[in-house]
Parts: sequence; C-alpha cells; structure tokens
Amino acid sequence: MKLQSFTLIIITIIGLLACNQKPSADTEKKTPPNIIYILTDDMGYGDLSCYGQQTLSTPNIDKLAAQGMLFTQHYAGSSVCGPSRAALLTGKHTGHTSVRGNAPAGQLLKPDEITIAEKMKEAGYHTALFGKWGVGHPPALDDPAQNGFDYAFGYINMWHAHNFYPDFLYKNGEKVMLNNKQTSESYEKFSEEPEGRGVAEVRNDYAPDLFQQDLLSYVENQKDNPFFIYYALNIPHANNEAGYLTGDGMEVPSHGEFASKAWPEPEKGFAAVMQKIDQYVGEIEAKLEALGMAENTIIIFTSDNGPHQEGGHQVDFFDSNGKLRGAKRDLYEGGVRIPMIAKWPGKIKPGIKSEHISAFWDILPTFCDIAGVSTPSGIDGISFMPTLLGETGKQIKHEYLYWEFYEVGGKQAIRKGNWKYVKLHVRDAAEPVAELYDLSKDIGEENNLIEGNEDLALEMEKLLNQAHQPVDFISLFSEDEANAETKF
Repeated sequence: MKLQSFTLIIITIIGLLACNQKPSADTEKKTPPNIIYILTDDMGYGDLSCYGQQTLSTPNIDKLAAQGMLFTQHYAGSSVCGPSRAALLTGKHTGHTSVRGNAPAGQLLKPDEITIAEKMKEAGYHTALFGKWGVGHPPALDDPAQNGFDYAFGYINMWHAHNFYPDFLYKNGEKVMLNNKQTSESYEKFSEEPEGRGVAEVRNDYAPDLFQQDLLSYVENQKDNPFFIYYALNIPHANNEAGYLTGDGMEVPSHGEFASKAWPEPEKGFAAVMQKIDQYVGEIEAKLEALGMAENTIIIFTSDNGPHQEGGHQVDFFDSNGKLRGAKRDLYEGGVRIPMIAKWPGKIKPGIKSEHISAFWDILPTFCDIAGVSTPSGIDGISFMPTLLGETGKQIKHEYLYWEFYEVGGKQAIRKGNWKYVKLHVRDAAEPVAELYDLSKDIGEENNLIEGNEDLALEMEKLLNQAHQPVDFISLFSEDEANAETKF
C-alpha cells in the first residue's frame, strides 16, 4: 500500500513538471511572419542614399538596407503604375497580365486571376492596403476587396492619386470626406479623367500622412494576428494637374529644411517628399520595435517604376536614375530597374548586396513560400526565397525577363543574362528600331551592339514573340484599334 502511494506521488510530480515545461522549438507552433510591402510611386534607382544618391539623405531606409539585403538588379513590372501593379499582384509579366497599360479603359484584373492578397488570406493572414490601388481602368470602388484585401484605405483610381489634398478618399469602398477643397478652375486636359483628380485651394489633410497614421494604428490593433500590409504610397509621384496649373506638382505640407535652398520650388518639394518617405519607414520600424514585433516582421521596400519628370521635377536635378539610362515610360534600365530592400531579422543576413536578377512577378511566389501556401499555376514568377535565406545554390533563375509598353509608339524589351534587347516603334507608323546592350559592361545602355550580333538579336526576337500574348482590347502592333496614350 505504501509502495502504491509512493508511486502515485512520483507520477503526480512528473505530470506537474511536464505541464510546467516550456515546449521545445520543434513542438511550439511557429507564428508566421508579418509582411509589410512598401511600394513608392515613381521613385528612381538613384533616389536613395544607399543606392548612391549624393544630395538627399535617407537614413532610415539606409538603416533598413544595412540590417537586411539590398538588391541591385530588381525590376518593376512596367514603366508606369497600372500594369506594374498588376504584374506585382498576379505574378505575371506584361505579356500575360490582364492590365497592359494605364489606358484604354476596360483593363481590370480578372476574377480568375489569383493575387498576393488572396494567397495571404489562404495562409491565415489579415490583408490590408493603404494608399493607391490604381490597378486597371476604371476599377470598381471595392476592387481591392474583390482581389483579396480585408481592409483598404486610400485612392481607387490612379488619377485620383495624383491629388495629395483630395476632397475624399475611400475606406472599404465607402467615401470618406476630408477637410480639403479643390479649385473651381477647369481645364480641358482634365475633363475626361475619373473623379478625384484636381488641385486643392484649401489644404488641411495631406493624404500620405493619413495613410501613415492609419497604418500605424492597424499594426497596433493587429499585433496578435499575422498580417500582410501592401503600403502603396503615392509619393514621390507629382500632382500632374498642379504641374500644369501652377508649374509645381510636388505637393507637400512644408519644404522644411529645403525651403532656403536655391532650388526650383518643385525640387524643394521633391526633396521634402523623399524625406517624408524616409520618415515613414523610420516610424514603422519604431512601432514594430515598441510592440515587440520587429523580429517576426518582414519589410520590403521598393518602387513601382523609374523616376518621373512631371509636375516640374527633373530627373537629372538629383540624378534620380543614377547611372541608368531613361526614366518613367522607358524600357531602358532607368524606366524599369528599381531599388529593392528586404529585411527579415534572423533569416536575412544583414548588410548583404544581392545581384540576383528578379522582378515584380517574383513577389507572389516568394510570399507564398514565406507563408507556406502553394504557388498558383500559370504565372511567370520564380520565388527568390533561397536568395533571401542565403541559399544561392538553390536559387532558380529566369531564362529571361520581358516587358511591353503601349505608349510612346509601342515598345518591347527582353533581358536574358547580361544582354538587354530593346525594340522601339513597334506600334506606330515609324520604322521599328532594335537595340542590343551588354549590361555587364554598359549599364547606361550607350553602346548598341546590334551589328555583329545578328544571331543573338534573332534569338531575342523569338523570345519577344514567345512572351507576348495578344489581348482583345488593344494591339501592341497597331495604333488603329485603341489609343494607349495617357495625358500623364
């Protein structure tokens, strides 16, 4: 009897110890990392000091790069916003996306296209959009919700997003009025554009600040649940309407320390806007640290295309494209090669520069790998998760990258290895022009090597044809069917 009692006591003690023992790393359920994807609007490869900017300083973004991975060969989906964002969200290049340009109307994401947000929801994430949607034309007011976002606050159509002091924004498809008032002056140039575009004469609520405040509140409210944030800032884009009306489209609450510079007013505004972006990144990092979330949050920072030359801002003033040729609306490197920085504490080694060649359509499969869900079939993207983790030997590489652009006479471009093939005037009446560059020796695309490399050019032509899938609303090779040109 005594032996039985003693045995029972021992079993009870062991049971109590087991209950109090912390689960091992193998048995403890892992919390999936939060993902914050910060997409700036029209920021060039040379606009950040960590990418060589000499005049302006971006210390918080530089810190992000120092603590993470800086990509030197990352590419946007297109050289303007609509198709670039479509490529990002769907994992398809512009030869396959349902949105090929900012015009004509009738281009929207299709119901059967699977987006990043939908895959993140499948993985149990709460999904949120802050800022500019602008995918296709004209999107429904609930288009973000139709494409996987649980929460959306900002602009729906891309022209509305030109206006930094709008009369209203949209929250989950419902109009939210702001304390701003637009000028009553009317210009024929703006008459056909969707609602919301314009120039404010009463300026109180600066939209990017509202997005930042709402995002920080969201992070705090969602701290106990995994989330995916798509932070689609509409800066440093210009208010093009203000550029035409006043000559200065770089709207910002204050020029701050740049007010006394002997610079044109739009350049003071551009400098202040870049400072705003850097400030926002610092505030996000500080909020994550304060909430104890920094170690389990991935931050990716990038831009939707190359630098703009709108609203009075000039690309060359701050050397926004660095050593690259071209800018927004070009398929040269300056129009599509963009900064990308990724920080993931404990996973990405700090201070790494990666030369891996990647593009917007790679983000979807990469995020699927991070979230632990399957990658959709029929996409062009390849996950660069191995590169993030330093497992470069496991990284699958693209055979080529492809872009097509319907404005400015029509253009196509291919990057295959270090070779870049650019074809101009594929859509207008001018004779098509083909150019070939070796980016390993000529990052500025100054020396056309088409002569003497006819076999390579022919191979590139075959790839152009292979990559382009026609659509019914516009032709890449004829201006007769639809007008692709946009005013801005």
